[in-house]
Amino acid sequence: MVQLSTPAALDHAFAALSDATRRGVLERLAREDASITDLARSFRMTLTGMKKHVGVLERAGLVATRKVGRVRTCRLGPRVPAEEIAWLEAYRRLWAARFDALDQVLDDLKPQESTDGRHAR
Repeated sequence: MVQLSTPAALDHAFAALSDATRRGVLERLAREDASITDLARSFRMTLTGMKKHVGVLERAGLVATRKVGRVRTCRLGPRVPAEEIAWLEAYRRLWAARFDALDQVLDDLKPQESTDGRHAR
């Protein structure tokens, strides 16, 4: 499996990504920067609720904020989720290998069905 430099970073990232609103915030910020007020309005939630979501994303390094005057602007964070991608890719390869092995077992069983006199359904 993939060895991570900081397992806590992986935990924070997956915890942040586990919520649909936070994933939506990332999708929105991928298009353009937005203030917390704009995000709260877009997602029809309170300012306090959106601040909490942005805080989770910020701790995971997925969002960065900058305060100018009274406005806190959010943008995608500086960290590329490379460790998370590597972790997911390792499991994708594992499952692909398991499904390939299952396909082989099923292919091996097909000739036996026809030689036994039973018909495949």
